Amino acid sequence: MNGGAEMSRPINRTALVTGSSRGIGRAIAERLGREGVLVAVHYARNEEAAEHTVKSIIADGGRAFQVRAEFGVPGDVDTLLEGLRAGLEELAEDVGLDILVNNAAIITSGTALEGTTPELFDRLMAVNARAPFFLTQRALPLLRDGGRIINISSGLTRFANPQEVAYAMSKAALEMIGLHFARYLGPRRITVNTVSPGITDTGHPSLLVPQIREALSNLAAFGRLAEPADIADVVAFLASDDARWITGSVIDASGGTMLGG
Repeated sequence: MNGGAEMSRPINRTALVTGSSRGIGRAIAERLGREGVLVAVHYARNEEAAEHTVKSIIADGGRAFQVRAEFGVPGDVDTLLEGLRAGLEELAEDVGLDILVNNAAIITSGTALEGTTPELFDRLMAVNARAPFFLTQRALPLLRDGGRIINISSGLTRFANPQEVAYAMSKAALEMIGLHFARYLGPRRITVNTVSPGITDTGHPSLLVPQIREALSNLAAFGRLAEPADIADVVAFLASDDARWITGSVIDASGGTMLGG
């Protein structure tokens, strides 16, 4: 870790990070790679970005491979798990998983509440809630006892933005996966936790507008936007042995957003 005592480093461990070709997911994959974890970099369509993530991890001394599967379509989880198994068979000591990070998601991008169609609602739920539910369920035979499941939610489950109500609902469902799976998997010493970021600088064009950036930065207690690495460090802690006594929790990683001032 940066400063202080070094994190308990996993040995010969494996991880699947969904949606890790860019943004927060990429930062998580790179962080776990630096901890010695063999990382499966999942992507939906942008193969070039996924390759860049894999190369970045390898250049930093880690190990990684990419796996493609588009969520929200028939057979999505089957496709992902087939690719995961193939990569583990080639690069790992055995086909087992230690860390699952459910990060992949889509957002409505400011769709007016009145403009949220049934089709858009169903798409959000399919990608943000249904896919991680069934991926987690289907990955349990691969997940080793003492493993880690970490879900990436959103601060929008705790403060209101009516334009993103359907997105927030899908993330609230993801938090329920964390709560209930934590109780179910306790006997196997598998922890299940959720990380809830606030506004994070993942390169969205609107954040290039100085007035918007300043206004959003001032919502956090620290007066700045989160960087993807800020979230990745929290995930890395939850993936470590140091977090073995934390499960079923939602960790606020919003930098004190909406605490008031």
